[in-house]
Amino acid sequence: MSDVSAERLRLAQSIRDACIAAAKQGYENAAISGLCEEGALEAAISAIYMVDLEAALRDANAKPL
Repeated sequence: MSDVSAERLRLAQSIRDACIAAAKQGYENAAISGLCEEGALEAAISAIYMVDLEAALRDANAKPL
């Protein structure tokens, strides 16, 4: 591994996972509501901005190395 510690890598992966999950859910909800593809993409991006970072950090800390 490079200079990135296992702890920091785990943290980054947890944040990425939370963002992907939020984007998928936001897109799905928007599409179900009848938004066009562009609108659904905007909803997905908005969902990423609303990710609960404290919860993502707690999840990262709860996972074993």
